[in-house]
Amino acid sequence: MSGFDKNWLALREPVDMRARAITLVDALSRHLGAVGQASILDIGCGTGSTWRSLTPRVPAGTHWTLLDYDPVLLAEAERRIDGKGHVSFRQFDLNEMQSLPLSDVTVVTASALFDLCSADFCNRFAETLARNGTGLYAALNYDGVMEWSIPHPLDGQVAADFNRHQRFDKGFGPALGPDATDHLRTSFETLSYSVSVGSSPWIMGPDDAALQEAFLDGLEKPLTEIGSLTEQDIRAWVDFRLEKIAEAGSSCVVGHTDILALPRS
Repeated sequence: MSGFDKNWLALREPVDMRARAITLVDALSRHLGAVGQASILDIGCGTGSTWRSLTPRVPAGTHWTLLDYDPVLLAEAERRIDGKGHVSFRQFDLNEMQSLPLSDVTVVTASALFDLCSADFCNRFAETLARNGTGLYAALNYDGVMEWSIPHPLDGQVAADFNRHQRFDKGFGPALGPDATDHLRTSFETLSYSVSVGSSPWIMGPDDAALQEAFLDGLEKPLTEIGSLTEQDIRAWVDFRLEKIAEAGSSCVVGHTDILALPRS
């Protein structure tokens, strides 16, 4: 899977950072601190957003390996990190899960990834981590919530159509979409992991206008592909939403959840 634009990733990064469930980040940090020389494998790293979010909060000296399929994003991550901390980089296709470099990895991290993955992928991934005694911190999995403080009659249909589109194959089989975190929780609990879940919604206001505009632009294609709304309806809804971004009191909430799954001692 590839195709994420680094400009989109840059727009969402500040909102991602403030959305993370801090209680889970703190629990992750405590776990890493308890194992001595900790090592993190960040999968689907993009331009390194997870590293930038977590590095100030995890123990100093934690070694990171950043892994992505897209060489352009991986090169951008390496350029932006450029010798800061103990970080290595590797191009990798997650469909080759049997070769995932888990030796001595304490925790695998990921952001905005598992809602794009299938149930089968998540099951196999959990089993792979369990065989190695590796934990998982997976943040910002979309949970199906999309709400605006200023309503429009088509909001419900838009959310329903987008959620349906989220279940299309994104490169790892039919995607779980909004069910990703619940599925991961069940998979890891079945493997006797200790699992915690936290809410991490995007809450976007007028100061996040650029991200809101990009988000709305990105909705047009999936809504058109689902086809329940006419192109005119979609255009009218998008235009309404664009108009309201700067209005006082206007906000948009896009729901996400974080999950931390750790092997039991």
